[in-house]
Order: sequence, then structure tokens, then C-alpha cells
Amino acid sequence: MAARFSLSRSIPFPLQPICLRRPPPPPHSSPSIYLAHLLKSPPCPLWTSSFSLCLRLQTIRSSTASTRRPSETVRSFRASASTVSETPKLSPTVDDNPLLKDFEFPPFDAVEPSHIRPGIRALLKKLENQLVELEKTVEPTWPKLVEPLEKITDQLMVVWGAVNHLKAVKDTPELRSAIEEVQPERVEFELKLGQSKPIYNAFKAIRESSDWEALSDARKRIVEFQIKEAILNGISLEDDKRDKFNKIQQELVRLSQKFGENVLDATKKFEKLIIDREEIEGLPATALGFAAQTAVSKGHENATAENGPWVITLDAPSLMSVMQHARNRALREEVYRAHVTRASSGDLDNTEIIDNILKLRLEKAKLLGYNNYAEVSMATKMATVDKAEELLEKIRNASWNAAVQDMEELKLFCQTQGATKVNDLSHWDISFWSERLRESKYEINEEELRPYFSLPKVMDGLFNLAKMLFGIDIEPADGLAPVWNKDVRFYRVKDSSGSPIAYFYFDPYSRPSEKRGGAWMDEVVARSRVFSRDGRSPRLPVAHMVCNQMPPVGDKPSLMTFREVETVFHEFGHALQHMLTEQDEGLVAGIRGIEWDAVELPSQFMENWCYHRDTLMGIAKHYETGESLPENIYKKLLAARTYRAGSLCLRQLRFSCVDLELHTKYVPGGSETIYDVDQRISKRTQVIPPLPEDRFLCSFSHIFAGGYASGYYSYMWAEVLSADAFSAFEDAGLNDEKAVKETGHRFRETILALGGGKSPLEVFVEFRGREPSPEPLLRHKGLLPVSASA
Repeated sequence: MAARFSLSRSIPFPLQPICLRRPPPPPHSSPSIYLAHLLKSPPCPLWTSSFSLCLRLQTIRSSTASTRRPSETVRSFRASASTVSETPKLSPTVDDNPLLKDFEFPPFDAVEPSHIRPGIRALLKKLENQLVELEKTVEPTWPKLVEPLEKITDQLMVVWGAVNHLKAVKDTPELRSAIEEVQPERVEFELKLGQSKPIYNAFKAIRESSDWEALSDARKRIVEFQIKEAILNGISLEDDKRDKFNKIQQELVRLSQKFGENVLDATKKFEKLIIDREEIEGLPATALGFAAQTAVSKGHENATAENGPWVITLDAPSLMSVMQHARNRALREEVYRAHVTRASSGDLDNTEIIDNILKLRLEKAKLLGYNNYAEVSMATKMATVDKAEELLEKIRNASWNAAVQDMEELKLFCQTQGATKVNDLSHWDISFWSERLRESKYEINEEELRPYFSLPKVMDGLFNLAKMLFGIDIEPADGLAPVWNKDVRFYRVKDSSGSPIAYFYFDPYSRPSEKRGGAWMDEVVARSRVFSRDGRSPRLPVAHMVCNQMPPVGDKPSLMTFREVETVFHEFGHALQHMLTEQDEGLVAGIRGIEWDAVELPSQFMENWCYHRDTLMGIAKHYETGESLPENIYKKLLAARTYRAGSLCLRQLRFSCVDLELHTKYVPGGSETIYDVDQRISKRTQVIPPLPEDRFLCSFSHIFAGGYASGYYSYMWAEVLSADAFSAFEDAGLNDEKAVKETGHRFRETILALGGGKSPLEVFVEFRGREPSPEPLLRHKGLLPVSASA
């Protein structure tokens, strides 16, 4: 990106991470070099809609077969035991374990905590045998090295992924306990696999062979990545240093899991029961209904939206409704303080966990010969530390004056409204008054727009857009695969010939008692030639999308805010890259093998279509009358797109810069605490500094419980790519359907199809015809100087 660049949306409340892809679910925090790069299911950024409101059970039920079309072949997600080596016959008890069945779709409805210990242990024993056999017979050829290696890694990824997914969406103490007990055994196996000298030497032999130049780009990428990751996994370390490295890896996995659990428990712990209607004056009817519904779930059987009682929580829909609409300033302050101090005290305090994680990451980097952990992280990304910092500073310079102007405009507005403490607005005031200013300036009330964005209509419109852009059809396939909750939907994706090419699950609603916050997409399985059932057609990819929006209330469908609409489009962009891949090499298919700082390109790209007139008008239909969104409202939404863009960019910069600072210059146990670092960085990235007691780092799951350590900058890095990619459609003419379809086809054949089989920069240039430029991003955000934008 260096040639063109020495290489958001309006969210008034400065939320901390409520998720990653989760928190980012830790399935991909695996230390194994052969597993860690395969799953690129990042949590979505802290500013996505679900964050601001915004990566897997008996065998398939007999009814499943009856719902499948006769011509449709769904390939097993498991390699048979004979694919690598014979495995001793399992005991009857283990043999009945749903995790060990040769399933077509994971048996999410049948897996119980009691299955996890025996199931994972039996699987690990089987994989150990396969690894021993592979090391004995390995040769530097694809059939004798890469294919058996993929079979080993895929089995563990699919089964462990299903277990970890259930923890993210259906958490229980029993499930946690079972995972915690077998996790060290899983990590031990992954380390053994990642540090296998016979496998490493075989990859090096391929790289040095005379056949190297004849390999496809995808196969070269696989070989080079495996060699690089083996080194990062400590394969070159002496025995004592390798032992130390392995202990660090085990402890980092344990600490990251504990961090995420503390965030979830701290979020669930806060509940505020409100009896007096005056205390929640200003909350819209949908929020009151949700608060009453929450009260019912907490034992207040007679709670109603009109008369209460109401329960406020830190779950995103509840939190945002209070911060944006509650006139009760004391209530906003209480909820805000609870939110920014989550998991920072008592038994759930993450402070010591953070210190230990940073200390161990630095030790790991030093063992590998790096100066800091950021250098380790950047070794497998597009960017370098210097290039990431260069981008962040460029965006900061473009955003600062605009953010200062945002605050001055807000203060002037508050004066006209007779607000108290106008010159001393606090954090719990910003969201509330920003929403009032938006309503005044653009005559838009987000809550009044909800009836136009019912989930069924939004999904229909999204699928129509996908058909127009990418030539695919998406249809319900409920009943084809087991699900983990009655509200989960299952879909089939078909190409223009009507043949299935992918599937995905969609879990849309908030369930704070058992489900992690935020929004994410992850893979269930990837497309793969190795797992072909007929020897010709590859195994088809399967994904899941998870959101946390307000569920249906009473007889009303789920009515969404515009931000929630953007989040669904965002997660669907991730899913498209996984599902529309044409890469048959499973190790780099879909979202696998894509550099972390490029993986947000298709997700952020899809958000742009929420502002495309035909797309928006296709989804914005009143759920009762069918009336389309009025044209003047659409124009106001478009005008409001850049509202407070400077402030929102600075918010993202705070998170990105703190992340890099903690992983480059911070000295664990030194004179500065992690909170001192945050306060220091905030002086350059926040117009209003954080509260002295702000402890957002204790819930920053992206970098402490997911894959974004030294990588949060990736959201802005990828946003440069995504904005420039969308500008190709602008150049073609957004009102020219033929040109849009042609550009969409080119986007599918490059960005979506090539997966990790080519470097992201090469893929981008193949689509765009040139290297990326930051100009479209700054233009979309309204942050270009007048002369440049003109």
C-alpha cells in the first residue's frame, strides 16, 4: 500500500467493547501455527451497530433427510478415520458421542457438557495417532504432506469450533468447566503439531525444490505461510526455550478465556430494577417493551411496557436505549459508569489478567527474537508497525478539527435547549444530546424509523442485493441442519444454475443470560477439495452469523435501528467472502489464510449499500402498512451519514493506538499502569478525556480474548480498502444497473473468490486496477479538505 498510502458511522455513545468476531470468540486464539491462521473470524469493530447498541447435538435428525432436495449433496464435515491411519474402535459410550459422529452439519442441538471431556479426549487421541503416522510417512509432496495435514487440522477445527461456538451462544457453568478441563490437552496437541520438525522440514523441501515455480499461487502461499508460522510457533527454539514457550502459550490461552468469561459475567451482573415510570422518561416504546420483557425473564411476571416494572441491563439494546434517550441524567451516569468499569473489581477484575497477558506476550516475542509483541503480530499481516502508525496519524490529523467542531456544535445546541452544565458535558451526556441534535438537524428519529426496518424485510432486501451484485440466490433451509436455539435460521446459497454452493446459520437476537454480546461471523467448515465425497466436487463452505439485536416484542417482529441494519450487512459481508470462495485448497479457502488487516474489506464494503437508494428502499417497508420509507427521510439519512464522523474516527483511533502502545512500548510492571497508557493516548485521540476511573481495557476483549492484539488498527486499514473498493461502483455509476452488475461480478471473482490464495494487495489490484488510496474513505466520512473534496 506504500505507493498510494505509505500503505463510520454515527455512534454518539463512546461504547467500549461489548463483544469479537466476539468479544471475539476464542476459538481462533489457538497457538498452533497450523490452526491459528485458518480461522479469520474476527469480532466486528467496536463501532458496529451491535456493538454500539456493535469466531462451532445425536446425528442429523431423521427429518433432515426429508427436507433435502434429492439432487443435493451435502458433504460430511469429518474425514473418515481411515484417511490417515487406522484408529482403534471406540468404546460404546464414546462411540455414541455426537461430537464424534460423521455428521453432515454439527449436531448443535445434541451436544451436552457431558460430551465434551470424553469427546475431545477421544478425538485428540485419534489425531495424535494420525500425527505420528504422518511424521513417519511424510514426503515433500502435496498428497503426502499437505492433504493429510489438512485432514488432521480440519477435524479438530470443526469439533472444537462447534464446542466453542456453543460457549459463545449458549453458555453455562457446566460447559465452561468442561472446556476449561480439556483445553490444556488441546493446546498441548496443537503445540506438538505446530512444532513438528518432520512437517516443517517437508515444507522447506517443497520451497527449495525444482518444482516450486510450477506451484499455483495458492499452494505457494500455503507453503510460505506454514514455514513462517512454524518459526513464530517456536520450532527453532532449543529444548529449554521451547518448553518455556509452550508454557507461555498454555497460560495465554487460559488467561484469554478467563478474561472473556469475566466480561460476560460482569455484563450479566448489572441489573437495575425500575418501578417509577418517571425514572425512565424518554425511553421509546420499543425500549420500554424490551425492559419489561427483561423484567418478566427475571421473575417479575406481571411486568408490562406501560406499567413496569422495567429492568435495565448492560446488554447492548438496553444500554443504548438508556444512553441515547433517558432524560434521567443520574440513570445515564449510573449505567455509563457501570459499563466502563465492567470486569475491573472484585472476583471479576481483569486488571491482573491484562498485566499477565502483556508480560507473557512480551516474553514470547523476546524468545522468538523480536523486540515486542507487535512485531510478532505484524509478521503475518499486510502492515508493519510503522505503516499502521502512519495510517492512524493520517486519520487523526484529518479527524481532530472535525471532532473539536462536533463538540462545539453540541455545546451550542445544548445552550439553545436550556441544558445544565453546558460547558462541562460529561460522557453520559454526549450520546443523549447528540441524538437530540441529530433529530433537530436532520429531522431523523431513529426509534421512529424502527417500524420501517423489520428483520424479515431487511433480510429479503439483503438477499436481493446479493442476487443483483453476485448472481446468487438465498433461500430458507430450516430443518436441514440442527440449531442451538429456536430463533436460529438456516439458509442455502445457490448459484445461477440452482446448485447449492454454501450454507449459513443466522442467530439474530440478544440473549444476555447465555449469549456473548456483539456481532460476529465465523466458519463452521471451509470449502475443500480434500473433503470431496465424490472425488470431483469440493466440500461446500458453511458459516454462521451472530448478532445481538432486540428480539420481537409481543406480536411485533424484530424492529431494527438503522445501525442494526448496518451490522447485519457487515456480518453478511464476512459470510460472503467465506461462502463465495472458489478456492479449493482448504487451507486458504474463504476467510482462511487472509491477512488479518484485510479481512474486514468485504464486511465494511457491504455497509455502503445501506445508503444506496434502491437497496434501502427495497428493505425499508413499514411492517404493518407496507409503506415505503419516505423519500425525504432517505435523503436525511444520507445527509446524516457523516454526522460526528470526526468524533467517531477518534474513538476508533483511541482503541487502535492504545492497542499498539501496549504491545510496543509499554513495560509490564514499570512506572506506568495500563490505565496511565490509556489516559496518555486519550489526550491525543479524545476531545473529552476519559474518566479517571475509566477501565474500558478490562472489557477490551478484541485484544485480550480474541485475535486483535496489535491488530485493532486493522479496522481502519481495511476500511481504506473497502471504501476504495466501493468507489469502483461509484465510478461505474450506482444508477447504472448493468455497470453495477458487471462491477459486482468482478468483485466476486476477485475479493470474494480468491480467499487467502493470493496476497490481499494483489487481489485488490486485480479488482481495482491500481493500489488503494485513502481518499475515498476520507471523502465518505466528509473529512477531506474542501478543495480536495471539490
